[in-house]
Amino acid sequence: MINNKEITTCNLGILGGGQLGKMLALAAGNWHLPVHILDESADYPAGPFAASFTAGYFNRYEDVYAFGKTVDLLTIEIEHVHTGALKQLQAEGLTIHPDPSILEIIKDKGLQKKFYHDRGIPTAPFQLFDSEQSILDALGAGTLAFPFVQKTRTAGYDGRGVSIIRREEDLQKLLPGASVIEALAPIEKELAVIVARNERGEIAAYPTVEMDFNPEANLVEFLVCPSRIDPGTEQRAVALAIEVMKAYGLCGLLAVELFLTGTGDLLVNEVAPRTHNSGHHTLDSCETSQFEQHLRAILNLPLGSTRLHTPAVMVNLLGAEGFQGPVHYQGLEECLALPGVHLHLYGKAITKPYRKMGHATVVHPDIAQAAALARSVQQTLRIESR
Repeated sequence: MINNKEITTCNLGILGGGQLGKMLALAAGNWHLPVHILDESADYPAGPFAASFTAGYFNRYEDVYAFGKTVDLLTIEIEHVHTGALKQLQAEGLTIHPDPSILEIIKDKGLQKKFYHDRGIPTAPFQLFDSEQSILDALGAGTLAFPFVQKTRTAGYDGRGVSIIRREEDLQKLLPGASVIEALAPIEKELAVIVARNERGEIAAYPTVEMDFNPEANLVEFLVCPSRIDPGTEQRAVALAIEVMKAYGLCGLLAVELFLTGTGDLLVNEVAPRTHNSGHHTLDSCETSQFEQHLRAILNLPLGSTRLHTPAVMVNLLGAEGFQGPVHYQGLEECLALPGVHLHLYGKAITKPYRKMGHATVVHPDIAQAAALARSVQQTLRIESR
């Protein structure tokens, strides 16, 4: 335990008050662990579930530093926080997970890719560019060819900051600023493994999940667990995720996103050092949810079992196209009548097209039946504005 405190007297600070902060606070409530949140508004999803809410900006030095002085332990729900303030707090003795030095690497996709390359961790070939013009110059010089994927080095989140450039006509979609360019990999499946590690060095990994992406929003639409891969690939995916966790050496959760290529190779795409969308199903399908597991890890408690007790399909509940404004849900009652359906609404007051407004997990012994029910939820539940 942090500083030998009892759980119920350890003041946990979280940078970020969105849905991940909310679900962390709900998990902490089971232990009566007081959670304190820093974000712009107490109206955000985590606000009603925090012991206290501090209005401020998690990417502003003064706000993060002042907030950190009020808590015993500090963690995050989003990477894009002020690491300079975190380093100063750490130097003054505050325990922070993930370590801000590691966070600086992870939140810059260029540094992340170099991290894997330098340690022999398999990842897609890449080049780093400073600007749109430098990408165009490389195309003209023949050192870069279509098709490729452009990812902004910083600030990408929920599908933003990624552009797929297949041909010359797509160059209008180039994103400004420094970016990572990868050849468009021959991807068979997109997978993810969530790994936990505490200060004792204990490591626990969840079963691999398979992700289907919304082609318009470029964010996860369906998640299937167990993934539809052979046992050998499952073992390799988990082993690779654990290797990545050990390389970083952080405490808490690490969501490791992987590409499975047509030739059976596994490549590390990117990681997130926090609870993650690819682990939401664990709330309803695993012995220990990813949110409780993150708390166990950062508090240096024994890690919980990651056993999957029921196959599950998760569907993100996205704001409907053409609607922006105060949220209105249609079809809630019909979805709640479906067997095995667990709805999790995030409490965001305003809906926008493709905004994550919640998720549903469908548990069923037959993964095909779970997928069919998840599709029913997606078609029945409409998230519009009033």
